[in-house]
Amino acid sequence: MFPNSSNLGRPPFPPEHQQYNFFSNLPVNIPPVLLYHQQIIDHPQFQSSTALVSGNLSTVPPVSPPPFTYRNGSPVHTSATPASFRGRKRLKEENVHYEVKRQRFHSPHRESTSASQAVPLPEDHRRSFPGSIPSPLLHAHYISDLTGCVPPLQEASFPDPIETVLPVAKDKLSQQVLELFQACQQQTYDLNKKELCRTQLQREIQQIFPNSRLYLVGSSLNGFGTRSSDGDLCLVVKEEPINQKTEARHILSLLQKLFCRKLSSYIERPQLIRAKVPIVKFRDKVRQVLVITAVLDLGLSSKSCVEFDLNVNNVVGIRNTFLLRTYAYIESRVRPLVLVVKKWASFRGINDASRGTLSSYSLVLMVLHYLQTLPEPILPSLQKNYPESFDPTMQLHLVHQAPCTIPPYLSKNESTLGDLLLGFLKYYATEFDWSGQMISVREAKAIPRPDGIEWRNKFICVEEPFDRTNTARAVHEKQKFDIILDEFRKSWQRLRDRRDLTCILPLRATIQKR
Repeated sequence: MFPNSSNLGRPPFPPEHQQYNFFSNLPVNIPPVLLYHQQIIDHPQFQSSTALVSGNLSTVPPVSPPPFTYRNGSPVHTSATPASFRGRKRLKEENVHYEVKRQRFHSPHRESTSASQAVPLPEDHRRSFPGSIPSPLLHAHYISDLTGCVPPLQEASFPDPIETVLPVAKDKLSQQVLELFQACQQQTYDLNKKELCRTQLQREIQQIFPNSRLYLVGSSLNGFGTRSSDGDLCLVVKEEPINQKTEARHILSLLQKLFCRKLSSYIERPQLIRAKVPIVKFRDKVRQVLVITAVLDLGLSSKSCVEFDLNVNNVVGIRNTFLLRTYAYIESRVRPLVLVVKKWASFRGINDASRGTLSSYSLVLMVLHYLQTLPEPILPSLQKNYPESFDPTMQLHLVHQAPCTIPPYLSKNESTLGDLLLGFLKYYATEFDWSGQMISVREAKAIPRPDGIEWRNKFICVEEPFDRTNTARAVHEKQKFDIILDEFRKSWQRLRDRRDLTCILPLRATIQKR
């Protein structure tokens, strides 16, 4: 999300750990394509890393995303010496124990929260908008002088690195929620797979639309992503709004043809979906692995196959990505609670807007709203408290800076994760007035439904914080609404009686599926 920043391309670890940086030994002129697995496992540094764990694999620390870094040191200097590779048999994922797949080298850093620091913008601030800088993944050089409608990012001063700590879980239910979160939260290499595809697509799309920029948005960057989250992409062709029914569809039809004709080697099944906000839906079918996957995962991942949705100029998605990201990191209980709610809703069959139920975005807003409306709130209204940081008219190249200036929220509410999950289900099962009220994160309260046509005859009304549309408009059938409400009621009653997450969500199966 941060074009032309000097922070791009910096190593994922502080200087004292750079002796383990696999990428610093890659030649500068590697093209922006995936390296074959055989090449990765034969690299001398990768082999030396593998030797470190050739004995007791259980001593390897578990996977943890890189620390949230805002260092202002010098860019990475890469070696121009070509790496020699020899073909060898690919390591097979099925031959390695499940837990080993989540191991990773040389990262003593863990996420933590410090109440005295600003909201973190993690290492994924390197994503999107390739310009004249080298790729942080493969150090490939991209098209310079991208002078288009979207202005380049100005140099920003980021705070020092901070750590975020997960909430303490003393009771069984809270421990289960935390275990699910730690197993299923999006990992760094999950994000890298999406970023690699975005980078390649950006270069191809600019052959047709030279001044365009491609953003990675949604759950991949807002802090609420899981291992199985799709990738959401927003192609910005100009900062002015465009007609989604005509102009956006025309652009997407051109992209669909491009994907079918020229990019069929790594893009499959591109489909133009003519929704209110039209998208091209496709899948990245590349079977080789990303370089960083081999380093962090001991070469155990075999393919990416990420599902993507690409829209044109739906810039509200860029704005709400950073609004949600700020909510995600100002209070340590927010992300685990959101993840367990999304997993629960998916398992219960009420998390699919294409089938007339709730979108993941609506579910996230519902969780945030619940946390805002407690007698002792756990979250504030960021748009009320920091209107200048979340101004809906702010230029896109400035939107990412908002989270850097907002400190964590100090709530007096000490409810556990288990209590909050139970309270969330009870609130929507028995307390919320579905017929007369609208969920508003912007106002941090339930407000009367508007009288506009978009809100009439709708069973669930969830206000989008920026453009104030209904994010739950897909729930337009009474039958689907009744199913959703029934799931809330049944799950609340079961969890209230048993205080065991497995009574509403199969924990082991969910973690294994991820």
